[in-house]
Amino acid sequence: MTAVLPPRTAQGAPPRRSLRDTLSRVAQAVTTPVVPAEYLDLIAPMRSGADLRGRVLSVTAETRDAATVRIKPGRGWKGHVPGQYIRIGVDVNGVRNWRAYSLTSLIGDPDGAVAITVKAIDGGKVSNHVVRELTPGTLIHLDQATGEFTLPAPAPRNALFLTAGSGITPVMGMLRNHLTELPDAVMVHSAPTRDDVIFGDELRAWASAESLTLVELHTDTDGLLSPDDLDRIVPDWRERETWCCGPTGMLDAMEAHWAEAGLADRIHTERFRPVIVSEGEGGTVTFRKNGTVIESDGATPILDAGEEAGVLMPSGCRMGICFGCVLPLREGAVRDLRNGELTVATPDDDVRIQTCVSAAAGACEIDL
Repeated sequence: MTAVLPPRTAQGAPPRRSLRDTLSRVAQAVTTPVVPAEYLDLIAPMRSGADLRGRVLSVTAETRDAATVRIKPGRGWKGHVPGQYIRIGVDVNGVRNWRAYSLTSLIGDPDGAVAITVKAIDGGKVSNHVVRELTPGTLIHLDQATGEFTLPAPAPRNALFLTAGSGITPVMGMLRNHLTELPDAVMVHSAPTRDDVIFGDELRAWASAESLTLVELHTDTDGLLSPDDLDRIVPDWRERETWCCGPTGMLDAMEAHWAEAGLADRIHTERFRPVIVSEGEGGTVTFRKNGTVIESDGATPILDAGEEAGVLMPSGCRMGICFGCVLPLREGAVRDLRNGELTVATPDDDVRIQTCVSAAAGACEIDL
């Protein structure tokens, strides 16, 4: 039997191991039983093969309650299509929280960075932390970009963008990257005041250069944007491919308006929160393994109610899309906040529910 020797270099010496291999071997020798990858995470957290992370490069105020965060993703980043969003994981008071935010950056940033623009909302634990407390140099967790709220190729000749509040963020990602490809683009944006218009200066500069037709509506003086406004401010709206993002009420009204006109396939909407159609009755939620029992109303997702009580739970998109929050319902009933559907489990059943879009409908027990 012939022995197979390791390959040698031209000088006859064994080949060098990579720095990564060397670090791994040293860590294995001196850190057992700790997994070496955990130490590599400390040394090179953004290395290829690690869980995707990003380093905050800057946080820039856009308005009094909105800021743009530039992030340098780690080596596993796969890029994005304008209009998509990413989930970021940030630690707030020792608890990791995940939220989804639209990407607003220009593709091809010289630093390899991407950007999200976040609006702080009343009571928003993560949004307020990002806007007011996140600092450059902070390492955050990332997911790959996802979402279908994007422009087709080729871009439409006549485009209409209807946005309100932070709903402007995915559209801004599209415009920054594709405005020159849109021969006739109209944007109607609603915000409380002129100063509350996120990216206001940039939008107005485009309008002055006649690259974009901009209609600003300020709710403090003009009221809320509604379908009744369209014939007056965009008379040819029926002839335009439309992208719409904003509060749920506005989205519902616009979708219904397009459907009534027989144009449902010409409007594209982006929703970041589940649509609450029916509320459960509320009740006690028992987390079996954790031992915590809480009272929850019929409109609060079990995920949110549990976190408020200090129960750490798996989570993902918080929109009922990714199934990262699925847990077994062992007994009791919950109601799906999107469609009102009731799910019931008899004792020791293993019924899987999405805690981010399910509310207690009476007493229930979760296997956590």
